[in-house]
Amino acid sequence: MQSMNPIEYFLAHTDPLGATLFCLLALMSLASWYAIFSKALLFWQLHRQGRRFRREFWAGQTPAAPAAAASDPFSRLALASFQVHGEVRRARGDDGEELLLRCMSRVVGEEGARLDNGQTLLASIAAVAPFVGLFGTVWGVHNALAAIGIEGAATLEQIAGPVGEALIMTALGLAVAIPAVLAYNVFSRSSQMLLAQMDALAHDLHHYLITGQALPASVRGA
Repeated sequence: MQSMNPIEYFLAHTDPLGATLFCLLALMSLASWYAIFSKALLFWQLHRQGRRFRREFWAGQTPAAPAAAASDPFSRLALASFQVHGEVRRARGDDGEELLLRCMSRVVGEEGARLDNGQTLLASIAAVAPFVGLFGTVWGVHNALAAIGIEGAATLEQIAGPVGEALIMTALGLAVAIPAVLAYNVFSRSSQMLLAQMDALAHDLHHYLITGQALPASVRGA
């Protein structure tokens, strides 16, 4: 007789609740890996676009405002800053330093919130998945012991088999949670780096728009 693998054994001997918990972990895993791959691709693109934008933006003696169809956080920050600065000068005839700072702060905050999209999902999966797996293990052990109790006396082999197989749910819960935790930490770090670069660009833009002169490359933000 061909032996079952642990997952097949658990699914073959569990009840609807145990099967539901297993499916829930499977869905959590799929959602987690989708978020991981999509966020990894997003941050890779943003870091590359940011480096290219800053290099091209400061390449000329007189940086120009980005096109209206800004596609990355850095160009959106520059576009909003140029627009507010121009509107204030036309309406009031001054440099509008306070309004410019408010605009930059608002854009950086909005981009930070956009970068955090998907982080809550990863954090929730990382926190909940181990407990779902533990609950599945407890329920599987309960079913195994209940079945043994109905049959009467049982040997150690009869007890150890079902109980050991039920522990697969705890392992699955950890397997789902660990990648989510690692990805959450990596993406949080990447988000902080991007926001720090945006903040540096905001300071450089503020100096340029107020004074009309770009800072030397040696003192500009990274």
